[in-house]
Amino acid sequence: MKPPRWSQRRRISIVLVLNLALIIGLVVAGLLAHSVSVLAAAGDTVADCFALVLGLVAIALRDRDPDRPHAQRPIAIAALVNATLLLIVTATVTVEAVSRLVEGSPSVEGLPMVVVSVATVIVMLTGALVLGRSAAGEDLHMRSVLIDAVADAAAAAAVAVAGAIILITNGLFWLDPVLALGVSALIAIAAIQLVVKAISALRGKQVEFDD
Repeated sequence: MKPPRWSQRRRISIVLVLNLALIIGLVVAGLLAHSVSVLAAAGDTVADCFALVLGLVAIALRDRDPDRPHAQRPIAIAALVNATLLLIVTATVTVEAVSRLVEGSPSVEGLPMVVVSVATVIVMLTGALVLGRSAAGEDLHMRSVLIDAVADAAAAAAVAVAGAIILITNGLFWLDPVLALGVSALIAIAAIQLVVKAISALRGKQVEFDD
C-alpha cells in the first residue's frame, strides 16, 4: 500500500532542509579545495532545492482535487523542470571539467574533498531513507527526488575516493575533472530518462515505473 499523499509533503520538506544545510558546506569546501567536482555537487544541490520547492507546490496543487482530470499534470511538470535543471548543471560542469583537462588541472586539496564528500554521502543517504523505497513508484516527482538522492550519494562517494587518492599521492589532480565528467554523464542519463517519462505523462500516456 502506498503511503498517504500528505506524507509526500512531509518527506519532501525534510529532504529540502537537508539539502539547504548541505549547500553552504559544499560551496566553502569546493572553493577551499579548488575542486570542480565538489562545486558541481553544490550546483546540483541548488538545482535540487529549487526542484523540491517546485515539487511541494505541485503536490499542493494536485491534492486540492486529486480526482479531477489532469490532476497529475503539475507533478509531471515538476519532474520535467527537475530533469532540465540537472541537464543544465551537468552541461556547465562538463564544460569546466573539459577546460581543466585541456589547460591542465590546478592543484586540488584532497582533505576538504574527503570531509565534505563523506558528509554529503551521509546527508543524501539519510534523504533517501526518509523518502523510502516506495518513492520510486509513487509518481514522477517522487521518483526524480529519490534518483537525485541516490545519484548524489554515489557521486559524493566517488569524490571522496578521488580526494583520498589526491591527499595520499599529493598529485593526480586530473582525477577531479575526470571524476566530474563521469558523474555528469551518469546524472545526465538519469535526467534524460526522466524527461522522456515526464513528456509522455504530459501527453496523457501511462507512465510505467521500474521496480
